[in-house]
Amino acid sequence: MHEPHLILGIGELLWDMLPEGPRLGGAPANFAVMAGRLGNRAAILSRLGRDELGRQAIDRLDPMPVETSYLEIDPAHETGRVTVSFSSGEPHYIIHDPAAWDYMDLSDDWIQLAERADAICFGSLAQRNQHSRQTIQTLAAATSASCIRIFDVNLRAPFYSSEILEESLELSTVVKMNDTEVPLVLELLAIDLEEAGAPDRPRPANELLRPAAERLLRAFPALQLVAITRGSRGSLLATRDEWDEHPGFPVKVADAVGSGDAFTAALTHYLLRGAGLALLNEAGNRWGGWTASQSGAMPALPDTVRDAITAAIEKTAN
Repeated sequence: MHEPHLILGIGELLWDMLPEGPRLGGAPANFAVMAGRLGNRAAILSRLGRDELGRQAIDRLDPMPVETSYLEIDPAHETGRVTVSFSSGEPHYIIHDPAAWDYMDLSDDWIQLAERADAICFGSLAQRNQHSRQTIQTLAAATSASCIRIFDVNLRAPFYSSEILEESLELSTVVKMNDTEVPLVLELLAIDLEEAGAPDRPRPANELLRPAAERLLRAFPALQLVAITRGSRGSLLATRDEWDEHPGFPVKVADAVGSGDAFTAALTHYLLRGAGLALLNEAGNRWGGWTASQSGAMPALPDTVRDAITAAIEKTAN
């Protein structure tokens, strides 16, 4: 038996304050929980306040297959909160600032963990404050040459900049974003659509995804894989040598919160096992679709469901 892969989710751990009540989330935390559920050794590197929401976060995570012993406690700042409202079914966010996760400290324990990690995932939101930004980028730089470094773009206005994008992409071997973020990413990086292969006539945004991915791979030499999710329409994966499209799976959506993070975790899990693009796409869409069909980003996952989804994914490899 191989030792489980060590996978780290680095960044925000927070409570989404929904109309029906608070729900634990944060993209790196959602990612780490799903990575643990898939059989990896997963840990969350984040910072909580010394408050009731911080205690509740640890209680909520305690039964899940994810390590919380590396979480920092901040005596001066509150546990992160996001007020979520819905308009025509689309979520709108007020991300309260500052939060404990804005002040993540670079500890020796964190550095040693990063040096041993097989994969790490970080985003743009937790880099809104220079303190955590420095910590995240130092951890990414401390990983081994073989470590998979996933940058989950996850743009949340107004907490992003061209500088954060560029620095993060230079540190990453994989970038994941959704199709609505692609034009904004190109704009922030000053990548002209003509350079990305756009014709004289305007064409549907979906047709720009593959040339945009190719352009990002050219612009950032460390990048090995670009993953673009398209909601219910599946996803596109591209390397310098090949690409693969998946149409997605029809599911009855409960809410889409965390579905992209489940996609990223499944992608990472199978990437560490040397899977090809078709299998990566299959795994990402199956787990992303299942999460979207459930309520919340960390829904209960019965063993029977996990085994059935895993078996369906494995069929793609045969």
